[in-house]
Amino acid sequence: MRDIPSTLAAHLAQTSTTTCHAWRLTRTDGLVLGFTEHDHDLEFAGTVFSAATGFRASEVETGLGLEADAANVAGAFSDAAISADDLALGRYDGARVETFLVNWQSPGDHVLLSTRELGEVRTAGQAFTVELRSLAASLDQPHGRLYGRRCDADLGDTRCSKDVSGAPFTLAGTIVEVPDEMTLIVSGLDDRPGGWFDNGRVRFMTGLLGGLTADISSQRTEAGGTRLALWSPLARQPAPGDQLTVTAGCDKGFETCSAKFGNGFNFQGFPYLPGSDFAYGYADADTVHDGRPIVP
Repeated sequence: MRDIPSTLAAHLAQTSTTTCHAWRLTRTDGLVLGFTEHDHDLEFAGTVFSAATGFRASEVETGLGLEADAANVAGAFSDAAISADDLALGRYDGARVETFLVNWQSPGDHVLLSTRELGEVRTAGQAFTVELRSLAASLDQPHGRLYGRRCDADLGDTRCSKDVSGAPFTLAGTIVEVPDEMTLIVSGLDDRPGGWFDNGRVRFMTGLLGGLTADISSQRTEAGGTRLALWSPLARQPAPGDQLTVTAGCDKGFETCSAKFGNGFNFQGFPYLPGSDFAYGYADADTVHDGRPIVP
């Protein structure tokens, strides 16, 4: 049950009220922004809620149980708040949004209505509409592990445990040229063999994309530098001279984990898992079934 402060409850019981909505957005990098549909800025709960962006909310229906519900919030791009570039570059992906009902005449009288995550974003000119998904929506996503021959850990994470933060696995480079939104020509990577950065990752350190990452499809050494092909197009193109770091790639295979990274003992897959042909097979005169290992 939602606990409404007594002063706010008394105000809501009156014939006319002075309430509005406010939203506190917390990005995954820790940045906190506040917005309100009121025509003046409000300050409460340790946050300043700005009225400059013209936010407004849609109606939302909430049901009992774990059914996922959603709401929409519309606003306008502002250099001082949410910019089109930041939204397109995914800086707000996974952000948490808290919705408050507040008495704008007495901002200390407020109540938290819901906590949601940013979902689909639709843009039109200088305006945008953001879907707010309830936390129950995460129950629709697959969780846990699946048995498979390839590793299901991310290179360098706690399950992988391989330190790839320095050379020769992570090198610093400089963008020389950007032929298109899916290709980068980078200097500083010439001492690595071909294919070293296949399935790797690039992290932009400076420029418009500073702090963001992109996945590498393939690497090729050329006269003017190292050509990195990306798996998906960049929402915005970086500029020549921007600094970045490039981390070696892993194809999730046991041989790569052992030979390239020396981490075969901690391999997070099941390389000797019998295939479907064996699993659906049956005993016959040509197959030996004496308990010996499937893989020598």
